[in-house]
Amino acid sequence: MEAPLIDPFARAISYLRVSVTDRCDFRCLYCMSENMTFLPKAELLTLEELDRLCTAFVGMGVEKLRITGGEPLVRRGIMTFFRAMSRHLESGALRELTLTTNGSQLRKYAQELADCGVKRINVSLDTLDAAKFAEVTRWGRLAQVLDGIAAAKEAGLKVKINVVALKGFNEDELFDLAAWCARDGHDLTFIEVMPMGDMGEEHRLDQYWSLKDLRARLAERFTLIDLADRTGGPARYVRLAETGQRIGFITPLTHNFCESCNRVRLTCTGELYMCLGQEDVADLRAPLRASTEDALLKQSIRNAIARKPKGHDFDYSRQNVAGQMTRHMSHTGG
Repeated sequence: MEAPLIDPFARAISYLRVSVTDRCDFRCLYCMSENMTFLPKAELLTLEELDRLCTAFVGMGVEKLRITGGEPLVRRGIMTFFRAMSRHLESGALRELTLTTNGSQLRKYAQELADCGVKRINVSLDTLDAAKFAEVTRWGRLAQVLDGIAAAKEAGLKVKINVVALKGFNEDELFDLAAWCARDGHDLTFIEVMPMGDMGEEHRLDQYWSLKDLRARLAERFTLIDLADRTGGPARYVRLAETGQRIGFITPLTHNFCESCNRVRLTCTGELYMCLGQEDVADLRAPLRASTEDALLKQSIRNAIARKPKGHDFDYSRQNVAGQMTRHMSHTGG
C-alpha cells in the first residue's frame, strides 16, 4: 500500500466521484438544454483509462467510488468498467462501489450491477406524476424509471431517491414522495436547486424552494429527529419518528462538511476538482496519456490533492458556483 492521499488540512481523501460520460438520455430543465453539444470522443477518457485512474486512486487509499454522468449507464460498454472495479472490492482495497443514475437503464443493468458488488444506488427522481416527469425531464418516461427501481430492489440493491426541490413543481408532492419512499423502503434526500440549463421563461418555475421551508413543512406533520449520520456526502439527515424513515437534506452552498471533506471529483475528460465550490482543477488526462507507467500520474494526483482547499469560498460568481453545484448534486447526491 502506498502512502495515503492526505490534503494540507490532514484530511485523508477516501471518496472519489467519477463522471464516466457527459451524455444523458434525459434533458432535465434545471440541468441541460434540449439540444446539447457533447464532447468529442477523443476528449473522453476511455474505459481502460478510467480503470487506470480509479485503480491509482484506490492504491492511494480511496475506499469509496461513486460513478456518475451525465447518465453513467448510457455509456457504451460501461459494465466492463464496473466489472473491472469489482476486483478492488474483492481484494478489500475498495469498500464501496456505487452509482447515481436516472433509473432509465436499471431494468437492463441492475442484476449485473449487483453481481459486480454494488450494494446501493442513488436514483434521481423529482416527481411521481407521469405528466410532470415528462415535462421536467423532457425525454423521460416515469413508468420506465419506476420499473428500473423495481428491478434494482429485485436485485437486492438498496435505493436512495434524490429529489431536487422545485417550488411550484413538486411542492405539493412532499408528503406523497415521503410516503412512497417509506412504503418501499427507500431513503430519501432533498436537494436545493439553483436553476440551470436552458430554462426559457415559460419553464422558469421560479424554482428556488428553500430546504429550510421544506423541512418546516415536514415538521408540521412529522417529528424530525436530527441524526449524526455521515455518509461521506454533503447531506444532513433526520429520522421521521412516525415512519422510522431517514431523510437527507443537501444545500449546495452551505459549508456543512468542509471541515471533514474527504472527497474529490473526476470528470469524464480527466479533470480533477478538489472542491465542488471552487474552480481549481487539475488535468490528469495529460499525465495519464503521456506514459504507460503510473509514476507521473500518481505524482500529478498528489500535487492536486496538495491544493485541496479547507472549504469553498465564494469570491467569484455565486451563481456560477450555485449552478455547477446544483447540477452536480442533483446527479450525485451523497
